[in-house]
Amino acid sequence: MVDGFEVGAVHFNSEGWGPPDATVTPTTTSTLPLNVPYAPFSRSEKLGRIADFTRILNPGSGQDGGGGRKSAASDSVFDFTADDSFPSGADNDSTFRLVDGKPPPRPKFGPKSRFNQHHRPQLPQRRDEEVEAKKREAEKERARRDRLYYLNRSNQNQQRREAAVFKSSVEIQTEWNMLDKIPFSIFTKLSFSVSEPEDMILCGGLEFYDKSFDRITPKAERRLERFKNRNFFKVTTTDDPVIRRLANEDKATVFATDNILATLMCATRSVYSWDIVVQRVGNKLFFDKRDGSQLDLLSVHETSQEPLPEAEDDINSAYSLSVEAAYINQNFSQQVLFRDGNKVSFDEPNPFANEGEEVASVAYRYRRWKLDDDMYLVARCEVQSVVEVNKQRSFLTLNALNEFDPKYSGVDWRQKLETQRGAVLATELKNNANKLTKWTAQALLANADMMKLGYVSRVHPRDHFNHVILAVVGYKPRDFASQINLNTSNMWGIVKSIVDLCMKLNEGKYVLVKDPSKPQVRIYEVPADAFENDYVEEPLPEEEQAQPPEENAENTEANGVTNDVEDKEIGAQA
Repeated sequence: MVDGFEVGAVHFNSEGWGPPDATVTPTTTSTLPLNVPYAPFSRSEKLGRIADFTRILNPGSGQDGGGGRKSAASDSVFDFTADDSFPSGADNDSTFRLVDGKPPPRPKFGPKSRFNQHHRPQLPQRRDEEVEAKKREAEKERARRDRLYYLNRSNQNQQRREAAVFKSSVEIQTEWNMLDKIPFSIFTKLSFSVSEPEDMILCGGLEFYDKSFDRITPKAERRLERFKNRNFFKVTTTDDPVIRRLANEDKATVFATDNILATLMCATRSVYSWDIVVQRVGNKLFFDKRDGSQLDLLSVHETSQEPLPEAEDDINSAYSLSVEAAYINQNFSQQVLFRDGNKVSFDEPNPFANEGEEVASVAYRYRRWKLDDDMYLVARCEVQSVVEVNKQRSFLTLNALNEFDPKYSGVDWRQKLETQRGAVLATELKNNANKLTKWTAQALLANADMMKLGYVSRVHPRDHFNHVILAVVGYKPRDFASQINLNTSNMWGIVKSIVDLCMKLNEGKYVLVKDPSKPQVRIYEVPADAFENDYVEEPLPEEEQAQPPEENAENTEANGVTNDVEDKEIGAQA
């Protein structure tokens, strides 16, 4: 029978809680050990376990031992080995051993031990929790990247090159009065259906398309020729004698060209600034362009995220590329034809050409659409070629995409056109969405049966004078419009809304300006003599322009006249 446990003397503290300040020395008859420490602690201190059987003490790891780590603060409070009151406990510590002292088994599948040698082995449950936590973090990061990606895709038609500062296409004068501004968000909601148009007059002459150009590949490329003797006309609406005649005969209320209408129809995809002059004369409305307007040129890399060089004298600046693309487009439209003198002539000759003058292959179709019960629209539409299929003549529009430097687009046409033509077209739709939609809209307005797209590239990325044709692809305009998500009802809805807005204005001259920094169109009232004495800046002559690299100098001399830069006047020629 074990003897009873003696508690000992407990001192009473009459002044408060806890032991008294001065305790009475225990009597000699007390069985309590002497020098038992009182260990005060705060909430910030870490308390040790009452009994920790998993702790392994090294022989020399004590406070007085040599070379080992010192005991933790939480252990030193409860360390009674130095107390003489426990003589038998110190002897038993050196001989005490755990029953099972083997290390925990290493997992059969998992990271090697050398990667975890500085870490304590973890329980399987704890390890699974960390793996799940890492998976959740990876899912959050993947969702964040997807959200940013789709956010950028949804804003692809907005202005995204914040670093680039775009200029207005026309200088806004102080005496101009701004009447209204229309955000593009309103244009996207518009819809209007028109009936089938009727052909009023057909002018000009067309040459036949050479089908051998459909078999061109990057390995069998053809040099792009220059046609300096053929005249191209970019005549505005009010300077067109046929439109003047139709206006005098009161055939319609609204008059425009296919280029101006396509600019309005595809306004929501434009980034660069543009302007259209509107003249209200009596009950008639004329949509014009200025002499030397930006509408005569072709934008390049307009909707791309990569900014172009801002210096205008750089061959890869926006203006230089626009001029280069305009001449590539003109020369391409004439090179892919049979130039054997066999032409398809129409009711009237070219209304802008003088007698005996060599003109480019083009036909003008003056077509009329019914916008309202008492409102008709007449537009001059262009087609560049004709082809016979099953003894039926089909009209073609001819346009060329140009590659200036693969570093900007990220796709090298010479490597991808044969194997990944769809990827090349998708890249062009991303970088030149406005230009391609305008070409499609013009083909739909002209009722062309086929639109041919040529892929023209520079001979050398630093040589903007010499080019080669890498491929020619044909599309049906309606199929291509659905492929690029071009809605004809929305196109006509934009035109109808602008016509209705302008018909409410008083007689006079106005200008529609696309804001260079915001997706909106502004309407200004301008004086009657505005834009009549505009100074059109002529491009620099060839000897003052940036020259191609020296490595092409010998080829340039050998080609002679073929490599001369043609006259860069794009304005109308009487």
